[in-house]
Amino acid sequence: MEIQEIKQQLTLAEVLRHYGLKPDKSLRLHCPFHDDKTPSLQVYYKTHTCYCFSSNCNTHGKSLDVIDFVMHKENCSKAEAIEKCKEMLNVVKSRPVSGITGNTPQAGSNGQFNRIQFLTNLFTYFKNAIHNSKPAQDYAKQRGLDYMQIEVGYNSGQFHHGTRKDEKLIADCLQAGILLPYSRKSRTGEQAYQPFAKYCLAFALRNRASQVTGLYFRSTVNDQESRHFYLKDRCGLYPKYPEPTTEKLILTESIIDAASLLQIKTITDQYSILAAYGTNGLNEEIKTAVSELQHLKEIVFAFDNDEAGITAAKKYAAQLKETLPNVVYTTLQLPCKDVNETFVAHEPEIFIHLLEGRTDVFLSTVKPVEPVKESPVERKKEPIQEPVKPIQQDIEPEQDKNELDTRNPFKLTYKTETATYHIKGGVSKALDNLKVTLEIINENLNESINKRRFKVDLYDHKQTEKLVQEASELLQLRKDLLEADIYKLTDLLDEYREREMMQSGNNESKPEDIIIPLTARERSELESFAKKPKLIKRLNEILGNTGIVGEERNRIFLLCIAISHIQKDTLHALIQGSSGSGKTRLLSQVCDCMPKEKTRKYTRVSDKVLYNFPQNYFCNTVVFFEDIDGLSEEAEYAVRQLQSDGELSSASSIKLDNGQITAGEKIVKGPIASISCTTKGEIYEDNISRVFLIAVDESREKIKQVIEYQNKKAAGATDTRKEQEAKKFIQNFVRILQPYEIVNPYAQKIFLPDDAHKLMRLNEMFQHFVKIITLLNQYQRKRDERGRLITEKEDIRTAVEIMFETIVLKVDELDGSLRQFFEKLKSYLQKTYNGNHQKAEFAQRDIRHALGVSKAQIHRYLNALQQMEYIQQTGGYANKGFKFKIIYWDNYTALRERIRKHLDEQLQHLD
Repeated sequence: MEIQEIKQQLTLAEVLRHYGLKPDKSLRLHCPFHDDKTPSLQVYYKTHTCYCFSSNCNTHGKSLDVIDFVMHKENCSKAEAIEKCKEMLNVVKSRPVSGITGNTPQAGSNGQFNRIQFLTNLFTYFKNAIHNSKPAQDYAKQRGLDYMQIEVGYNSGQFHHGTRKDEKLIADCLQAGILLPYSRKSRTGEQAYQPFAKYCLAFALRNRASQVTGLYFRSTVNDQESRHFYLKDRCGLYPKYPEPTTEKLILTESIIDAASLLQIKTITDQYSILAAYGTNGLNEEIKTAVSELQHLKEIVFAFDNDEAGITAAKKYAAQLKETLPNVVYTTLQLPCKDVNETFVAHEPEIFIHLLEGRTDVFLSTVKPVEPVKESPVERKKEPIQEPVKPIQQDIEPEQDKNELDTRNPFKLTYKTETATYHIKGGVSKALDNLKVTLEIINENLNESINKRRFKVDLYDHKQTEKLVQEASELLQLRKDLLEADIYKLTDLLDEYREREMMQSGNNESKPEDIIIPLTARERSELESFAKKPKLIKRLNEILGNTGIVGEERNRIFLLCIAISHIQKDTLHALIQGSSGSGKTRLLSQVCDCMPKEKTRKYTRVSDKVLYNFPQNYFCNTVVFFEDIDGLSEEAEYAVRQLQSDGELSSASSIKLDNGQITAGEKIVKGPIASISCTTKGEIYEDNISRVFLIAVDESREKIKQVIEYQNKKAAGATDTRKEQEAKKFIQNFVRILQPYEIVNPYAQKIFLPDDAHKLMRLNEMFQHFVKIITLLNQYQRKRDERGRLITEKEDIRTAVEIMFETIVLKVDELDGSLRQFFEKLKSYLQKTYNGNHQKAEFAQRDIRHALGVSKAQIHRYLNALQQMEYIQQTGGYANKGFKFKIIYWDNYTALRERIRKHLDEQLQHLD
């Protein structure tokens, strides 16, 4: 093998991995060739070279290739370094490291297209590309994939651009299917091409000789429609053909599942891993490869934990059993949807336990067998809960000797005349063993040597004998007395575990309500406040004292929505505004004014986490989502269900106290009130119909008020103690409010504008909001013979006044921030062009500077206005900027006046 071939086939990343070296985020290393306190060796993955910038290094001034690096690292001759590089290459695989060019050896000896050689070059290029792509690295990290440990690449779609481009490369890419011709020409008049599987992670499929014969791609940007891509004429297996000596084989449903398991050495040491290509993707090539394994004893199916995955595992197990009748077929009972999700959510060691507990594939079922309301594991996650109570409720502070002290369930104590025994971490709930971490203390010895710790299964006679022998020698204890203590301790732990399991089965899943007691004086002051006229106005003024400035109407609106959590019919709000407009700050300030025991605030919500809370965890609470844009479709659906139905229900696999895995039903109950933030209110069609859309005030006046407040606070001119007192007052005010059934005798006399979007749901929300205003005034309202609060005219007027902007937004087809921008744009053109504004053309840059809008924001605004046919593009160029003009000058002021008049006329005619 020539030196040039080695340099082409051996990547610098592989050399560094061989020596256990991993560059930092800046691709720098502590130089291994001299004493280096700060990283001075720069790695260049594109050229597969490195350079040390330290003058103390004997390589300083030299750019080291892979052979040079090995030579200096091994302190050997160049000839020896070349032989070492050949060993690293594993010779069988050919992995050139140069870019994909027409000059690289991608064609056969006759100059014709060589698919294997081409795909080998291509995959090497992709592997190098992931080192230079932060988005690809972030996505890989999100999926738990270490690109320094496993073979994975990234397709940025740039492999045919720039200096790499030539006719031979284009022809080979088209033949392999990695490029697809566009129907249109490029800007230069040449044929345009579309890269296949752009912005995807790349994985190699290999043949029997471990050569790259196919590529699988997983999208990093589109999880909704197009996720998986395979090159045409797919062949090969991932990660490779199983070794002929394989005895145990794990079959996963997807390639990313297999890649996850490849990172767990304890699994790869005992099992071969092979990926199917989906629930319908166990093709003939895979079946043939498996059937040829002469020493195969077991196939473990690690398919998704859903009906499709379990059904597919049974189907393929039955098919393989026809050719491999002596093989055992088992399946993993995954706690999450699939292997990768489990790998990300748990420590890797969980797969060791899952493999130990694998079951016969033909006994698996997704139908509920013994529905269980809640898993014991989930009950441990309740954050609002007293410390776990001991089983023996009447234990005195000083417990008698020779009895098990259970006051701390995670450190059980047993004292005898012989020694003191601590069970660290509690006991296992699986009834077929009694595995414990046991600490034995001989208090008669010196403190430095008086204790020893053991991991032991007390049901295992051999382990117990060994424990007694070792502990008696190490701690100088009589063996017979120690043995008697251990047997007595085993009996006590047995009894304790049985009592605990019986009691946990009788415990309700509802977290205990935290009651904040109010003094008589506090309650008297609050009730006096609640009985005085103009309650809502006074409450809004106190909100202003908490530090919420510039949002006088929105802040009281949001507080009323949050307070609705105490009722059966709750309300929800979506705060919409551009980035940096203060929407998250407004949400946090309102959250601070609510009782802590009734608030749940989240920055991020994973796909299925809402289904896993205790049954009554969200019951009559207000939930704050700081950025609903970050929620996945699955999480959004769960939120919508809680908002609309007040309940989530799901069927899933659960683990019982005795260790058995079965199917059960999980229910999470509401109702909840909710407040969320978004920058993209216009695209949340399913969400908007359920919520009040509240637009953040983005005017210059509001910005000045906030800046003035910030400056005062920084200068110490704001009394933060008074702000905290105001927040505490509102929290206590909410605590004295009681839920009531409310009747509105005027409900049939107020009608919202007919052109409002989703009018039926908006009208229902309006009626609920009127009831919340009545609820706030409960100390001033009369009750009927059934004890129901009666709404008064003033409640309706207050509700209309507070809701007016939201009603306008429901009629206006532009969302809040877009409407504010459009009105500013119209005002700017009217002032600038003095009567000729309707024909005026404007450039994006001019508007950006004039209105102080960021480039990203104005790009979104102009695109939205174009799509809704408010403006149109009139000219310009992509490199110099486009020209636009307004083609629909709507009268927003007239719209507001029409809605105001419509509502005022109805309010005047209330009896």
